[in-house]
Order: sequence, then C-alpha cells, then structure tokens
Amino acid sequence: MTPEHTRAARELLAFYAEAGVDALLGEEPVDRLSAALIESPPAAPERAVEAPRGVPARPAISDGVSAAPEVAVMAAREAARSAASLHELREILLKFEGCALRATAKQLVFADGNPQARLMLVGEAPGREEDLEGLPFVGRSGKLLDLMLSAIGIDRGGAYIANIIPWRPPGNRTPTPQESQICLPFIQRQIELANPDVLVCLGGPSSQTLLGVKEGIKRTRGRWLAFHTGTREIRAIATFHPAYLLRSPLEKRLAWRDFLAIKKALDEPQEFSTVPL
Repeated sequence: MTPEHTRAARELLAFYAEAGVDALLGEEPVDRLSAALIESPPAAPERAVEAPRGVPARPAISDGVSAAPEVAVMAAREAARSAASLHELREILLKFEGCALRATAKQLVFADGNPQARLMLVGEAPGREEDLEGLPFVGRSGKLLDLMLSAIGIDRGGAYIANIIPWRPPGNRTPTPQESQICLPFIQRQIELANPDVLVCLGGPSSQTLLGVKEGIKRTRGRWLAFHTGTREIRAIATFHPAYLLRSPLEKRLAWRDFLAIKKALDEPQEFSTVPL
C-alpha cells in the first residue's frame, strides 16, 4: 500500500469513528453489488445459543437478528420478574442475549446515581460516551442534565438515572420498536425496584414507551401522569431530553418550568395529583 493509500485509509477510519461506526459485519469485505451475490445470496446458518443458568434461552438467531422478537419479549418479561433486587436485575441483563444490541455495544449501561433517591430520570438509549464509560448521561447532554438538576438543588447523589435501552444502538441510531419492547420489561422492573416518588421521562420516546402517551413531547411535557408498577402509582412527568435542548436552546425555558414543578412535587408531595391516562 502506497503512503497515499495509507493516509486515505486512516482518514476514512477517522470519518467512520466520528460518525459512530464502531463494529464490523464481517472479517472479510463483501462485494454486495456482485451479480452472483444478488442472484444467489448466501443463507446465514441459524445457530442456537445456550442461555446462562437462571436466564431464559435466547431464540435461534440469523445474521445477528432475533428470529422471533415476540419470543425475546416473553423471555425478557420472565427474566425481569425473577430479579429481586437492582443488583440481580443488572446481573440478569449482563447475561441476557435476547436483544441483538448487546452484540454491537461495548458494555451494558445500567444506571447512575442513588437507587434510594426519591427522583428517577429515564432517557431512551446510551450514546457513544455512555457506551465507553458504562454510565448514562455522561456526554454533553449529561453535563446539561447535571446543570438542570443542580438548578433545583439536586446532584447525581440525589437522583437515580437510567435509560429504556441499556445498550448503545450502532451509530447512535434510533432504537427500533422491537428493541424497545424487548428492553421494556427490564426498565419497568428497574423502576419498580428503585421505587421513586417522582419519575421523569426525558424525551418523547421515553414518555411514549413508559407512560403510553400518543402525543409528541411538546404536547406531553409538563403534565403530571401516573406510572403503575402493579403495587403502587408513581407520579410521572415528561420533559425535553437534554440532547434536544442542546439543539433547541429556546425550549430551555419550558424545561425550567418542568423542573420547578418537579422540585415542588418533591417538596410538597401532599399537593400532588395526576392526570389519568
């Protein structure tokens, strides 16, 4: 390889890294425009994966994608129900193979902060920085979230922070509905075990997934709703995701109103009332 080719290859790799590409689909390059490949594509053999002890077996997979998402959802529900503590839930997630995202993520991003806190915040999915550090909200949006919390007198030791999806989607893409449904039983059980007094959904996907609302975040934010665990009702509110506020700083004034409402609910819980879903 000539020096020019070497430099071009390095620049291309740097571009891929900046774009969030951090996984290969195969060890050898494939000419996917080849006429022979188009006429007779190779079939990927199915392989069974033996589940670790105490974790439901993963359905047979083909080319890294679960063959039956509904089976993976059922396995996730069974696994999540078996967790008696947050520590057990994290251990189960470390072994769970029903979601293909774990194969491309560097590590599990479970939670940060204080699980005994009265306030819990839930976003959608980890980004690149979170994937590297194994903690949610540690990048630019995480720094903004810290500032928003500190403005109402709360630091990370006074809140518990997690995501619906505990693995980073490749290239920071939007999680698919199937991926969200597979991971949903785990975050529901995580909320139930943490048992906060106030639940904050950061962004539209979080509020739609956890609270079942149909409207977008601009119509949902600022409204007090109810999250039902099966044993109690937790007060819940949606607000803008910090990443959105970085792109739309004028909306910070509305997010500030939401955080003032959160502070009031924590200070004066007896005056709280929810809007039925």
